Amino acid sequence: MRQPDPIVVDREITVTEGITVKDLSEKLGIKAKDLIRRLLDQGIIATINHSLDPTMAEQVAQSFGARTKVVAFEEEVVGLEEVAQDASKNVKRAPVVTVMGHVDHGKTSLLDAIRETNVTASEAGGITQHIGAYSVTTNGRRIVFLDTPGHEAFTRMRARGTKVTDVVILVVSADDGVMPQTLEAISHAKLANVPIIVAINKIDKPGALPERVRKQLADQGLQAEDWGGDTVMVEVSAKQKTNINVLLDMILLVTDIQDRKANPEAPASGTVLEAKLDKGRGPVCSLLVINGTLRVGDNFLVGPVFGKVRAMFDDHGRPIQEAPPATPVEILGLQSLPQAGDHFQAVTDSIKAKQLALYRENKQRLQMLAKSSRLTLEQFQDQLKTGMMKELPIILKGDVQGSVEVVAESVGKIGDERVKVRVIHSAVGAITVSDVLLASASKSIVVGFNVRPERKAVEVAQQENVEIRLYTIIYDLTDDMRKALTGLLEPTHREIALGKAEVRQTFRVAKVGSVAGSLVAEGKLVKDCTIRVLRDNVVIHAGKVGSLKRFKDDVNEVRSGQECGIVLDNYSDVKAGDVIEAFITEKVAAPALA
Repeated sequence: MRQPDPIVVDREITVTEGITVKDLSEKLGIKAKDLIRRLLDQGIIATINHSLDPTMAEQVAQSFGARTKVVAFEEEVVGLEEVAQDASKNVKRAPVVTVMGHVDHGKTSLLDAIRETNVTASEAGGITQHIGAYSVTTNGRRIVFLDTPGHEAFTRMRARGTKVTDVVILVVSADDGVMPQTLEAISHAKLANVPIIVAINKIDKPGALPERVRKQLADQGLQAEDWGGDTVMVEVSAKQKTNINVLLDMILLVTDIQDRKANPEAPASGTVLEAKLDKGRGPVCSLLVINGTLRVGDNFLVGPVFGKVRAMFDDHGRPIQEAPPATPVEILGLQSLPQAGDHFQAVTDSIKAKQLALYRENKQRLQMLAKSSRLTLEQFQDQLKTGMMKELPIILKGDVQGSVEVVAESVGKIGDERVKVRVIHSAVGAITVSDVLLASASKSIVVGFNVRPERKAVEVAQQENVEIRLYTIIYDLTDDMRKALTGLLEPTHREIALGKAEVRQTFRVAKVGSVAGSLVAEGKLVKDCTIRVLRDNVVIHAGKVGSLKRFKDDVNEVRSGQECGIVLDNYSDVKAGDVIEAFITEKVAAPALA
């Protein structure tokens, strides 16, 4: 019997995530049963409505001879619409601005001054800002300001691959100059590749020195235009409302160069600003429409969530029927809560969108179960051996500026033309949540020199699987970096928390000394374990437990909820209100060298 001729497809097709067997067969121009047979030959049992992974769909399509191109589902929707739409219908959209800077440098005051000088806002009786963004009008043109809680939100969005902001306003106080959070904001903006406009605020204060600010910023790579650079700097006073209109004009000027356009007739697309669960209204989502027009009744897909716009409100909380490009809105009608930074896309094929939402939800669940891709020094070693990694990115925090500069300079010299250490961000102070999120976004390691992480930062580091390394001796730090680069990392010591006890009262016992009458609040305390004594969250002593007593008996361990007497080795200055933290350290061996 003559074998049928092999099927050959000579065409280029686009493959999207979650593409079904039926859709793929239609794009290839072959029967679904032939595609199912080919999948079966590769050990995959699939039905006509089965969703395929993009890699698998590519392999199968190429086995038929087709040329493939993988695009996101949202890109395909936009691409199909753009074919039908006339490019001449693109119009200039309003710029989107994020205000960043050091605490107390006048970010909120500046935003208030912008709102008050804006006629539309004052006529409306002030803006509620309950959706995390608001729109102002100057010279007949709109500017959208994102009211983010700070650098953390900005970084979270960027970590999710979202570039919402067209320009960053960096607020620097003329009397304070460049401060740690100013440097942090510069690092965030530069990593996101977003233009920076500097607003030198508080020029009305007696100690204002704008020229000093310009020099400090020039040292950070931000050269003012009047100094021959390309960074726009405007001297403003939020209190006196000086040069506010000049700042707004500069925003328009900088964004005009970018030439941001949108098509109001395209299906709406944009970004989630925030999402919350309202007791009376269910899942509520704040969106920024970037392209197209969103209308009440539209179906849309946002990450792994499908929804239909039941109601829509503007930045004043007023119900609206449609939202053109660069409009912040609040919508109802989601099936569950998306995450801030997720991309949303209005869709006409609701069945396909629901299938894709289900596919993404399953994929997200698998990713959560899978091992994280965050970098540790041990993983860096493995990547170095396989030739994948060319540089070790670190975020450096130190106790004083002098130490930070010396450490940054020292680690910067480590390495050669093949591999090197790159300091993404360095600053003075404790390791904060913002540092951990920046490390998460840039897949970096956080290095602390003579500083400790905040409690919240430790929790976020565990959630985001970011490695924090703490050092007190510069040679240990540089040695670890050098060993990581050369694949000779020695075993490290990891601290494991055992428990925590609160001192209720102290008393002296003859021949024993000072005894701390305590209640174990968390975990357990073990005889001979290592402890730290904290007073007002400051470590005042580190040592060992000499003995533990329950009533008059010596015991080896005391568990949570139990009262006990604690005698510390060679230390008697314990007071009521102190906290005793117990922990053990264990060696973590580096993987065997190849």
